[in-house]
Amino acid sequence: MLLTNASQVFQKSARVPSGLASLVSKRLFNTDISQFPANKQRFIPTSGKYPRGFFAGGSHCGIKKNSKPDLAVLLSDRATTTSAVFTTNQFSAAPVQFDKKVVGTAKELNSQIVRAVVINSGCANAVTGKQGLRDAEAMAAAGDKLVSVFDKGKGIEGKSGEHPSTLVMSTGVIGQTLPIDKISQGVGHMELGESHEMWMRAAIAHMTTDTFPKLLSREVVFDSAGGSKSFRMAGITKGAGMIHPNMATLLGTICTDAAVTQTLLDKALAYAVARSFNAISIDGDMSTNDTIAVIANGAAADGGAKVAIESELSNEYLVFRDELTKFMAELASLVVRDGEGATKFITIEVNGAQSFVDAKQVASTIATSSLVKTAIYGQDANWGRILCAVGYSGVSLDTAKVNLAIHPGDGTAPLVLVLRGEPQLPIDENRASEILKQEDMLVRVELGLGQESARMYTCDLSHDYVSINADYRS
Repeated sequence: MLLTNASQVFQKSARVPSGLASLVSKRLFNTDISQFPANKQRFIPTSGKYPRGFFAGGSHCGIKKNSKPDLAVLLSDRATTTSAVFTTNQFSAAPVQFDKKVVGTAKELNSQIVRAVVINSGCANAVTGKQGLRDAEAMAAAGDKLVSVFDKGKGIEGKSGEHPSTLVMSTGVIGQTLPIDKISQGVGHMELGESHEMWMRAAIAHMTTDTFPKLLSREVVFDSAGGSKSFRMAGITKGAGMIHPNMATLLGTICTDAAVTQTLLDKALAYAVARSFNAISIDGDMSTNDTIAVIANGAAADGGAKVAIESELSNEYLVFRDELTKFMAELASLVVRDGEGATKFITIEVNGAQSFVDAKQVASTIATSSLVKTAIYGQDANWGRILCAVGYSGVSLDTAKVNLAIHPGDGTAPLVLVLRGEPQLPIDENRASEILKQEDMLVRVELGLGQESARMYTCDLSHDYVSINADYRS
């Protein structure tokens, strides 16, 4: 299905806009992955299974000077249950302030309100005062109008709600106001569809310093008391710099056709974000705009039986929570793989802690150490920097129980550096060099104090990171 612009009715069969609009659309939306860096192409899907009842699209509305896509819309054909987490930066951007009210209102009224998300890149609408809030409201109003046109195109009269039904997200340069008239017009003329290409358009429109679009989709099939059931998820995220966890470290939206109660969606998101978007760090800087939202429209059905997740003790909930966590961790990993100037993807795993919080704290300390990250960039097996970070993490240790090893991404034998607090000398420098030359590696720390574990995902810190951020606005 395809929804063309706001002056046209909903079409049951896809059709391409005519004339200049078609030419511009094709020029801006070359979805051939060859346009992206060769070493990133393996992370870009060429097909997908997308959640039922969701439509996506992207366009260029005039925010970016280079005519690249800068506006995206995600829309559900029915009301949704929505949960979100936001930055804790005190200079939270106008879209964050607006979305908090929308999500909060839905919870207060115990009502399904959200129908769409409008996302722009190229301008963060952060530190923009009262005008920024007015612009966020105008973006949402444009989204609400698009929803109304969508419903009328399907023959649904609908009624304009008392409360906004659109979330808004912005990313880009801080301290600049949005060209809101261009955005409102772009939303009104947005082309929407259910195909992989339309989802890819939306993902491309999210990009700022990203070098590739970050899009995932998945169908989850599981056994239930009523037989085999399934639901689908699709997620788009963006981020390459100013990434550090203190909720959810960037922009991202996960859409699912599972039916989930508000309470359980909130619980599942809190659990998943702690193990995914709150478990990555690129440069230690937390953005003003960080938002992660999960939107569930309940459209999934198998043999006429909806996947209804209504009890925290049910198998359906545990499957949903764990699959959402894995899905979000994979999405978050794509952000790290696209870290500004990054050449390495590093997993930090801490085992044997007394609590998940302790394990996470140790892993985070290692992941954010500039000395560790620069040593790995230089392919220098300076393991003392890792152990030093463990020691100042703030977690009480028995140093005589600590083990440290690095594991190569190719699955071959690890290099043990410290065993029960004792350095394993002499270090095999040749083996260390072999491991550090690889793009992927795992740093594993064993504390020997308990049963809890945690992971963080990070990257190295290179010369290019400085170059990229030294002239970001030019």
